[in-house]
Amino acid sequence: MVAGRSLGRRFGWLWAAYAVSTLGTWLAFDAFTLIAILVLHAGATEVSVLAAAGLAIGSVVALPLGPWVEFRRKRPVMIAMDLVRFAALMSVPVAFALGRLGFAQLLVVSVLVGAADIAFTAASGACLKALVRPEDLLVANGRFESTTWTATMLGPPLGGAAIVLIGPVMTVVANAVSYLLSAAGIRAIGGQEVRPAPAEARPRLRVRDLAEGWRFILSDSALRPLFANTVLVNGLIMAVSPLLAVLMVRDLGFTPWQYGLTFAVPCVGGLIGARLAPRLVARFGRHRVMVTAGTLRACWLLGLALVGPGTAGLVLVMAVELGLITCMGVFNPVFATYRLDRTPADRVARTLSAWSVTSKATIAALTALWGLLAGITGARTAIVIAGLLAMATPFLLPRHDGTPRHDREPEPAEDRT
Repeated sequence: MVAGRSLGRRFGWLWAAYAVSTLGTWLAFDAFTLIAILVLHAGATEVSVLAAAGLAIGSVVALPLGPWVEFRRKRPVMIAMDLVRFAALMSVPVAFALGRLGFAQLLVVSVLVGAADIAFTAASGACLKALVRPEDLLVANGRFESTTWTATMLGPPLGGAAIVLIGPVMTVVANAVSYLLSAAGIRAIGGQEVRPAPAEARPRLRVRDLAEGWRFILSDSALRPLFANTVLVNGLIMAVSPLLAVLMVRDLGFTPWQYGLTFAVPCVGGLIGARLAPRLVARFGRHRVMVTAGTLRACWLLGLALVGPGTAGLVLVMAVELGLITCMGVFNPVFATYRLDRTPADRVARTLSAWSVTSKATIAALTALWGLLAGITGARTAIVIAGLLAMATPFLLPRHDGTPRHDREPEPAEDRT
């Protein structure tokens, strides 16, 4: 079976590193928000600032990291970013134990972790492209997608139980340790990594280099619309999430565990979609699957505005989110593979960095904007508006494939899997 073939020991270590850090992230889901509320007694405004500013400022801080990552070996960069995240997160329990934890520290840690996330993502994409053969990229991305949805399904309930038993600060410790284990896993990959240009031959970082990733994306006829599509869809989905929580918990009287259930159970759709993606591509072709799944994933958001009270409302939300997440499970690995195939090896880090910076900044902006919109129109109306906008996003998907695969830099035979 395509999805079951081995990609080698070295990919196995990369996958294990990704799995442990992703599970740690979801175990600590909303931990900073709960610390701000329960420990620092922060109000709604401060909590919103913490959620949005970490993404927005972290994106700005990460701007120079894309060009910097491009001309360095990727695995040392990934290890360094894991260690930065470990150190930043561990400062929270240390400060708490000393009675010195404050809102400003949570904000700074959010920014550091957000910037390190972007740099790690940029380096890991380039690392994956060099580590596996082109024909194995879809299988590899499918496994990462399956891992993401598994962690998303298991992490928040386990993290919620841990918060009840040992408090939110200890879930931050678990998240920090997961990054330390991730660094160890990346270190265990071994083998020789192709060294970029020697230090004396590397171009000096200039202001114009900061925009190189965006220039490449916007000059590419297929990546340009795909960039707009993914950034807008992800931003709208994330902007609706807090409004759905307000609608269900405050207005309709659902309990927090019921709300959490409507998010955790549908994640099984992500597993199904990620497992199906390679088979669908083999049968129908990559471009057709990407466009179809990308179109279908835009049709579900509007259904969340129809939620009502009681069991019927709970089932409706789970059904809508199951459909949405299943389509995302198919689309995401196919899209990630398409993007890597279309990007030359010497531009992967800058392209992924620009993509990630824009996505995080857009999520922050749309979350804040839809919060204001909900204050004026109500949560249900704001969700309707987001759903209608989402239904227009399929027009931004690439109409044709015609994607030539860029040649990768050759690797020693023993480094291939």
